[in-house]
Amino acid sequence: MNDLIVGRLALLRKRMQEEGIDAYMVPTEDFHSSEYVGEYFKCRKFLTGFTGSAGTAVVTMDEARLWTDGRYFLQASVQLEGTTIKLMKMGEKDVPAIEEYLKKTLKDGQTLGYDGRTVSASQARALADILGRGIALRGDVDLVGDIWNDRPPMSAQPVWELEIRWCGQSRQDKLAMVREKMAEQKADVLLLSSLDDIAWLLNLRGDDVACNPVFLSYLAVEKERAVLFANTACFDDELVRKLAADGVDLQTYGLVYAYAAALSPESRVWLHEESVNSRLADSLPAAAQRVLLPSPTKGAKAVKNPVEIENMRMAHIRDGAAVCRFIYWLKKNAARETITELSAAEKLYALRQEQKHFAGNSFDPIIAYREHGAVIHYSASPETDVRIEPEGMVLADTGGQYLEGTTDITRTFAVGPVTQEEKEYFTAVLRGHIRLAMARFKQGCSGVSLDILARQPLWDMGADYNHGTGHGVGYFLNVHEGPQRIIYKTGKEKPAGMMAGMITSDEPGYYEDGKFGVRHENLLLCKEDRNTPWGTFLCFEPLTLVPFDLECILPEEMTPEEIRWLNEYHQTVYGKIGPLLPEEERAWLKTQTRGLTP
Repeated sequence: MNDLIVGRLALLRKRMQEEGIDAYMVPTEDFHSSEYVGEYFKCRKFLTGFTGSAGTAVVTMDEARLWTDGRYFLQASVQLEGTTIKLMKMGEKDVPAIEEYLKKTLKDGQTLGYDGRTVSASQARALADILGRGIALRGDVDLVGDIWNDRPPMSAQPVWELEIRWCGQSRQDKLAMVREKMAEQKADVLLLSSLDDIAWLLNLRGDDVACNPVFLSYLAVEKERAVLFANTACFDDELVRKLAADGVDLQTYGLVYAYAAALSPESRVWLHEESVNSRLADSLPAAAQRVLLPSPTKGAKAVKNPVEIENMRMAHIRDGAAVCRFIYWLKKNAARETITELSAAEKLYALRQEQKHFAGNSFDPIIAYREHGAVIHYSASPETDVRIEPEGMVLADTGGQYLEGTTDITRTFAVGPVTQEEKEYFTAVLRGHIRLAMARFKQGCSGVSLDILARQPLWDMGADYNHGTGHGVGYFLNVHEGPQRIIYKTGKEKPAGMMAGMITSDEPGYYEDGKFGVRHENLLLCKEDRNTPWGTFLCFEPLTLVPFDLECILPEEMTPEEIRWLNEYHQTVYGKIGPLLPEEERAWLKTQTRGLTP
């Protein structure tokens, strides 16, 4: 029995009883619907002990349950053991959605509680629609905060300006673009809550969320001015003057709710209900008209400008050199010295630190040896850390933040002999990766249509993987960015059409529980291929520059076109990365990028 978690659940139920709340919901999100959150916001982790980046807990007087997706099934089953919390595997047969469970569990006259700052306006509306008028909703209570005596303080790191040589477009021009879109919708105010959208729009960066260079804030864009709600102590006087010169007023973070409430009832307010929290949305005057559309920053941010694209290419060259050196080091030394998953991650970080303009990891590194590779988002800890022996495969999913952009790369590679089964799945996943990278498609085609290219080799084997194939990536921002995705299972918001300038990951995988995992990931730049009477056609350019391990490939399983793509890719890797490596490592890279024959 996990006495710590059981005790916290008991304290929460006591507070629920005091408040007359029959079920309490604890999401992962912060006040901005962020994927990754600061320590202050990790209420779900505190309550359940589950550390994954996605999941929602629901606690009643009789039971507790936690919903998470396929990336975390194995991890959650381990971390919830002994907590009395039941794991709900989202998307699996006979597993109800949270709303269905609540509708079945709660009776008329009962109350569902949650901190409305951590629940989006769209989710709160969906709950109200499904539960009906018989169930009361209370979004004004932070009951986990009430029992979290040693809760960390809210982050308050310095905010700084990203120079135009890195971002390629001025703050004034971006605000002018947003106001043009507002005029089209006849909106008086655009209310932004998403941290990466605000950072992108204002060309500002911070460090309030680990690995994501953003800062806690809200932004209201009006016709003549903008109001930034943030911790004013995080801005130096010079930055405050620059913002004021561009018509951006700085106000205290928590005043955004009063600002929303004070808007004219005749106002027309543009907000994205998927990201704006329900308490903020409920603060608006009831009579105010709402434009319920994705923010105009979403699409603009996803399509990188020429300066950002060239910078991203440079970031991937530097990052590729660091990762190539890491793979060489691990292959060479696994049999010679004691290397563990954690020490390997430290080595890779040190190699990235040697690169110019490196600013930290873009997410917590995944260095997963053998069976740990089957845990899709494995995170090594002192309790799980194992030595990497000179046999089997290592899955390394890591990324870096540079002033030139954000990287995200996964390589699975051998540190010793591998089995025939491992080679078969390694090759199948690689074939899917290559098929997607070779795609030619019409502009506007979404990732729903492209996803089958990556999955087909595995589907032919009767296998699959429980995660999306691709996600958008920010420019020195969040490693996961919309609106584009490559996935065939869609939620309420379908993936956006692909456009030239978007950067998206290509990362199919295969995971054999208790044995091994394989994932191959490059970042791809979407660019124009040709124009014909049928329209504009697009293609992909790989940005990531690290070889795939030839020791694990079965060339006889690949088509001539797939081998041709791989050989050309490896020639590019050697041409761009080779000159950056010391002589011994350059010789190794030459071997690793040698041509294959069918």
